[in-house]
Amino acid sequence: MVGSLNLADMFVTFLALLGPQKVLLSFARLGQTLDVRSVRTVAMLSAIGAAIVGTICALAAPLIATFFHIGSASLQLAAGLVFFVYAVGLVLGVHFDGEGAEPSGGSGGSGGSGAEGGADAEHPLTSGFRAMLLPFVVSPLGVAATLEESLSAHGWSGRWTVDAAFAAVAFVDLACAWVFAPLLHRTHSIVLEILSRLLGVLLTAVGVQLFLQGLAALGVHGLTTH
Repeated sequence: MVGSLNLADMFVTFLALLGPQKVLLSFARLGQTLDVRSVRTVAMLSAIGAAIVGTICALAAPLIATFFHIGSASLQLAAGLVFFVYAVGLVLGVHFDGEGAEPSGGSGGSGGSGAEGGADAEHPLTSGFRAMLLPFVVSPLGVAATLEESLSAHGWSGRWTVDAAFAAVAFVDLACAWVFAPLLHRTHSIVLEILSRLLGVLLTAVGVQLFLQGLAALGVHGLTTH
């Protein structure tokens, strides 16, 4: 995480942690079950939800940290662990988002209400929003970064800067999902599975790196992080 609370720096930080490269694949999975209009609606609701979560975390960070007795190291350890488990699920083809989730091969590509990211064509908004909770709306990396940067902020102006940067990235993701929704809807499921596993490997490394940062913050020697 960066120490500066410059708006541009914060925007770049959140763009790296929660930018389109992290969420478009999840929207593409929704596009295998939902139509373009539903995907765009879910993207709008998800972006609004993410912005609300970011605002709460940014503005109430000191209160949250005091109430739960947590610090920067514990945030990094918890976020790294959750993100690691989620990323391993991507690698193995197991989706944790949605009831009745199962390995992606189990659905046989039938496009039902099961494994395609938890989306259900009969309830597109609720099932789609639920499927986007972990990768976007309540992203472990996004929440950890928002709380950490807000805790290091000097007063309300700094926390509003963090909030503004987080919200800006959420709506950049919305714009990308909105523009690319027709293309995502036509992407073949095999391509999505290949990209999902590749992204899972990369995100596993991100989770491990964040976990190591938490250990280093606790004073564990011999760890070098970036």
